[in-house]
Amino acid sequence: MPAEVGIELIAVSKRYGAVTAVDAIDLRIPAGAYCCLIGPSGCGKTSTLRMIAGHEEVSSGDILLDGRNITALPPAGRGTAMMFQNYALFPHLTCLDNVAFSLKMRGMGRAERHEQARAMLARVHLEELAERRPAQLSGGQQQRVALARALITNPRALLLDEPLSALDPFLRGRMREELKRLQRELGITFIHVTHSQDEALALADLVVVMEGGRILQADAPRAVFQQPRTEFVARFMGGHNILAGVGRGGEVRLDFGAIPLPAAPDGPLRIAIRTDRMRLDAALPYQLPGRISAVEYHGLHVRLGLEDADGNAHSLLLTEAEFFARPLALGDAVAAGFTADDVHLLAT
Repeated sequence: MPAEVGIELIAVSKRYGAVTAVDAIDLRIPAGAYCCLIGPSGCGKTSTLRMIAGHEEVSSGDILLDGRNITALPPAGRGTAMMFQNYALFPHLTCLDNVAFSLKMRGMGRAERHEQARAMLARVHLEELAERRPAQLSGGQQQRVALARALITNPRALLLDEPLSALDPFLRGRMREELKRLQRELGITFIHVTHSQDEALALADLVVVMEGGRILQADAPRAVFQQPRTEFVARFMGGHNILAGVGRGGEVRLDFGAIPLPAAPDGPLRIAIRTDRMRLDAALPYQLPGRISAVEYHGLHVRLGLEDADGNAHSLLLTEAEFFARPLALGDAVAAGFTADDVHLLAT
């Protein structure tokens, strides 16, 4: 039985004068899913999020939430809540009153709204800081107050605009865990805009890769990483080397050999090979020759840059033990080996 659709975008576009920021996209996000919109700056992901929130007018198309058309509704009438990148906390209010503010605007009495706000602060582990003001909090604590304020209205969908970008790497990891925990506990749809590939892969049930106002791929994180549809997705999500070849008779012909690939069409094409699948192993059947152009120690692994004879840049990931058993230096001649099973055909 197919998953119930939480949010559906049908041919949604956003135009700013002559500029099309979002170009007739279709997207179905299952109810209760964690969805990450990812892509380079200017790809349309934030405009898409703001249209769902009602902070940007839809130029054409429809947005449905739980089957209800919300395209023309004001933000407060949609059943969504948005957590802004800069948190937008009121500096003169305590954490408790920041969280309770939307309930106050709805006319709820002070005792009742404070009771609900305290319960929400407890959910984000900040109940002991209820009487502090935003200036007395760390960045991570301010973010959790903003999160509690967004969730107190019991939205059917929470929209997050780059919520982790201002945090240091340690806090970012902690908050990733916190967001995922809350999403699972609450069971509501989260839509999260990010520039970070690691963030999208770690958090999402559905990763949506955008470029030029269009959706290039919407899939489970593992599928997006393992089976990118296009060269752009492979390069943007990282972890892949791209090789140009020619398809002919069920194989891909490269400068250094031919690889059987029955699905390959005749003509110019491109293939992707994950960086961790290329090995410095002469026993592997296909060998890409080149010279070491970079050596980067990352603790658990070492990344080697490889420049081929045509000047194209590639990468290999070796474990720390593998690298230091046979250290390499810039300029060393090597060959990166792989198998036919490591090859993924990209759409042209």
